[in-house]
Amino acid sequence: MKIIDLEKIKFSDDSRLNFDHDLSKLNWFNIGGKAKIFLLANSLNDLSVFLKTYNNRGKVFILGAGSNILFDDHTYEGVIIKLGKNFNNISKLNENLIISGSSCLDKKVADFAMENEIEGLEFLSCIPGSIGGGIRMNAGCYGREFKDILVSVQALDFNGKVLTIPSDKINFKYRSSNLSKDLIFLSATFKGKVSLKENIKKKINSLKSQKDASQPLRVKTSGSTFKNPIDQTNKKVWELIKESIDINEANTMFGDAVLSEKHCNFLINKEKASFNDMKNLINFIKENVYKKTGVNLELEIVITS
Repeated sequence: MKIIDLEKIKFSDDSRLNFDHDLSKLNWFNIGGKAKIFLLANSLNDLSVFLKTYNNRGKVFILGAGSNILFDDHTYEGVIIKLGKNFNNISKLNENLIISGSSCLDKKVADFAMENEIEGLEFLSCIPGSIGGGIRMNAGCYGREFKDILVSVQALDFNGKVLTIPSDKINFKYRSSNLSKDLIFLSATFKGKVSLKENIKKKINSLKSQKDASQPLRVKTSGSTFKNPIDQTNKKVWELIKESIDINEANTMFGDAVLSEKHCNFLINKEKASFNDMKNLINFIKENVYKKTGVNLELEIVITS
């Protein structure tokens, strides 16, 4: 891939273009090789200039907080784009509407809603990702999903056209949507309802307590690995894994890739797990669950190579 013209781009908002950029520090697993091209875009203008110059010559992957991604150890032969400071703004539009940049962390939006006495976004406090990623996969927990609060999303296509997409034009499903992969989410508008800050804070604290009691903390993990197989069984995915695999057995470890003892749908990089270690563990779980239960598990995390 020729990159001479990309090296000559002059950015106006301190955006940064790197080559052969280390990806392992940009995801929660701390696994991955390098990106042939990496762009930290700090403004819509810089992002548009880059896309126009890049001109759809190869793969493009939009990286959010890196909380649900598993990168290959090899070089990503394309461009990884991460949105920077000007996509991290958040503001109140009226008494029950919030607009947030797509690189805002979900927790930041939940806290902002609480401070502005807007109820209904509390579940975001327990989702370890960014707004853009949450929209892409219709993230959710504790009975709520992005589709329940989204009013509209503003996006940029790879040709540089800005679009506003109302939520009622999006076909959301469990952990998925029909939004094109050729869209970069810029911002989103969310709707809640007026409430008292103290009531919202109680709800957030209650959800966080549930999360802390059931999920591993301060470890290298990407959260829920597999989707709940709602079309195949009423059981949760962790129940299927638990009845199919003895996590205390030595053969459940692949290098430094292991199942969490606290929540077996969370996979952990104990120290220096490779992509193949984690991929082998994923395949091991899928094979054993299918053999025991007949359920074919689908990934919730994204594997990129």
